[in-house]
Amino acid sequence: MSQQKLVEKESPIHSIITDLEAGRRSITALEGKGFLHLEPNLPFLMVYRCTTEKDAGTKRLVKSAASYLILDDSTSFDYENLLEGISLKMLARHRAFLIIDVYSGPESSLNFEINAPQDSMPASMEALREELLKINSIASHKKIDIQIHDLSESDQKLSGLPYSKSDIFTSGAVWIGLQVPPVFRNKEGILFPVYFRRFRDRFYRAIQKGIFEFIRVQTPAGIPSYSAIGKRSIHQELFHLDRELTALESSFNLLMLVAPVNINDIRTKFFESGFQQVLDYHYRLLPVDPDRLKRKLFNLRIDEIDDPALSYLYNEKREEVDKQLSMLKERGTRNFFYSSIRLFHGVEKDLKKEAQEILSVLPEQTQPKPEDLLSAHDFKDLVHAEFDYFKAQDPQFKSQIHLKKDLNIMMVSQGEFYLPHNYRMTSTEAQALLQHEIGTHVLTYYNGSQQPLTQMKAGLADYDTLQEGLAVMAEYLCGSLTPNRLRTLAGRVIAGDALIQGCDFKEMFDLLKNTYGFDRDRAFNITSRMFQGGGFLKDIIYLKGFVQLRHYLNSGGDLQILLSGKFALHHINIIKELTERQVLLPAKITPRYLDMDCYRDQLKQINAGTYLAQMTQS
Repeated sequence: MSQQKLVEKESPIHSIITDLEAGRRSITALEGKGFLHLEPNLPFLMVYRCTTEKDAGTKRLVKSAASYLILDDSTSFDYENLLEGISLKMLARHRAFLIIDVYSGPESSLNFEINAPQDSMPASMEALREELLKINSIASHKKIDIQIHDLSESDQKLSGLPYSKSDIFTSGAVWIGLQVPPVFRNKEGILFPVYFRRFRDRFYRAIQKGIFEFIRVQTPAGIPSYSAIGKRSIHQELFHLDRELTALESSFNLLMLVAPVNINDIRTKFFESGFQQVLDYHYRLLPVDPDRLKRKLFNLRIDEIDDPALSYLYNEKREEVDKQLSMLKERGTRNFFYSSIRLFHGVEKDLKKEAQEILSVLPEQTQPKPEDLLSAHDFKDLVHAEFDYFKAQDPQFKSQIHLKKDLNIMMVSQGEFYLPHNYRMTSTEAQALLQHEIGTHVLTYYNGSQQPLTQMKAGLADYDTLQEGLAVMAEYLCGSLTPNRLRTLAGRVIAGDALIQGCDFKEMFDLLKNTYGFDRDRAFNITSRMFQGGGFLKDIIYLKGFVQLRHYLNSGGDLQILLSGKFALHHINIIKELTERQVLLPAKITPRYLDMDCYRDQLKQINAGTYLAQMTQS
């Protein structure tokens, strides 16, 4: 390699090699529309070569990787010296280095063509082949095949490269040529956008697994899994998009806006009329225009996110916010109820069966005497003590508790706790409430706020089910889940199913009170919450999330990773991947119940397969 070009301090190559020697990430624009994104801790580089004027999509496949080099014009820059310099430094750092040269095949092609030294990396080739074939599962109109050519028999495939085969082998790096069938675009070069995203995600996973096998066998890099091979950095445009989405979502509070402001009048009239008259629900005025927010939502360029994991998360979240905005427009109508089914997915038969079993096994407990109850003001002191527990772990922690007269439900909104001013509870219920609201909802909001991505505090799509399941599990793990509390969660599932079946307010109240034995106040609370907005199924997710989380923990799932922000259980693998890639961080603070004496005993009961109805503290 030309040492002259490397030592010239004005040379981009010199800067790149200097960063690589220091272990710094290199993100560099090169002459002729070239671009380098190099991760020094990952011993591979994907290279994109433009081989046709209409090459939509292929470059984006390469840009999905953690380390890539864009070669739009191979004659405008000294790529031969750049690649040789990178190879030498990477070899010194990792003892092996893989270059994957990606280019588009003919427009009629239906085959991936791989040119590689098969004998030296059979595990990588097999992993790559198996995963690329899985692309066929996303569409049936085109059957894609894989053709693998041994490098020694395909020298002609190297024509057009800005470096020679001998240069690569002399430096000791391993080269793979990967020709991609352009099945994701039409003959005019225009992408099929939905199919392309699915193709890209499968392609990216195949590349990850192939590279991981190479790294595992050939290097001492210590990469824990294929998922850790993704990007370690986030583009500034994604940070901007993330903040825009969170700001949009934070401009309205769906729970607050569907909670009736006249709930006390509704309760009084219903009881005074002998359970016959139900007043109309009155709501707060909307502080936002749902149509204008939808326009902003779909102006966010989420479709341009090239990182498959993040693309999936943000596309999914946009769909959820769109549903929520539709519900604001539909508040007080039957359409609100239908949108609620789409958002919370209805009541499955198994969940209803669990609820019925709980209600058949656990009798309603006698309500305590009023003088034995704690007031909302008493509880406020306990909340402040819990805040102090978090501050001892992280002095930057802060939150507040608000007592509200016009609220019929407790909630955490943007990390702060809201409680009806007249709420009363037993000491056991107070401990459960502390770990539910503060030890889960406030805690995960704060931990999420410490993440680079603000969506981790706002909540990824469908995060509510895991959040509420985790919050109920916190009640259990601190030894404060009471039979009446578990009955309430089961009653909400029964009420949700009745709502779906067409039950009205009075019929639902009668079902809960006379068939399932709830006292009138608890039957009213369950029913009134279920009819918010025109039919709000959110309450079914408490038991649903608890059941799902019990299965997760019983299967050996890690509890503490769930505390790092707000997301759904089906996001676990992505959260682990982003954490391994150092995009996300571990939880900053942890809840008090992890230090309680009863915590390990309660976990043992879960692992022993204890029935739901037995998971209570009298």
